[in-house]
Amino acid sequence: MRILRAGDHKRMPWKNGKGETVEIAVFPPGASVGDFDWRISMATVAEDGPFSVFDGIDRTLSILSGEGLELFVEGREPVALRQDTVPHAFPADVATSAMLLKDTVTDLNVMTRRGGYAHRVICYSLPQTIALPSADSDLFVLAPDGCSSSTHNIILEPYDALLMTGEQEAIHLEPSGADPRLFVIIIRTQA
Repeated sequence: MRILRAGDHKRMPWKNGKGETVEIAVFPPGASVGDFDWRISMATVAEDGPFSVFDGIDRTLSILSGEGLELFVEGREPVALRQDTVPHAFPADVATSAMLLKDTVTDLNVMTRRGGYAHRVICYSLPQTIALPSADSDLFVLAPDGCSSSTHNIILEPYDALLMTGEQEAIHLEPSGADPRLFVIIIRTQA
């Protein structure tokens, strides 16, 4: 297990130049926005507008803070995403735009290169016991308000991430703040 502290996350401009993203993790390490195999990031969305296009990428979006946004993905019905809606998966290589429902939001983006990797994002309520589904996957845990595990002596501050790889024992996590949400991100290689 490894903790990825929020203060160490890498800040960079959006691919389309219209905002900033906070990169939590990327593979391979040091990959750019144009050549990653998978990427986990957060972004602050302060205005309506288009999303960056990522060829050959599958994406899942979740709302971490703020009222939410309406997502317009070419060829699909519009979807309203709020803090209480399930993470929404869509292809990142089609025209996509968003309209804020009210004020600024912070979202969680998980992206994987189609054909090489796949991902799943699940939102649980704390307390929760988390275990890796298989040895060939990586599992990331992120709690917007933080969480802790007394049995593993782990404290995650808001927006810290916990990385679990290989075959590790399950971990029981308790909430640290008022927001009980826990985002679990599973990334696995595709055969």
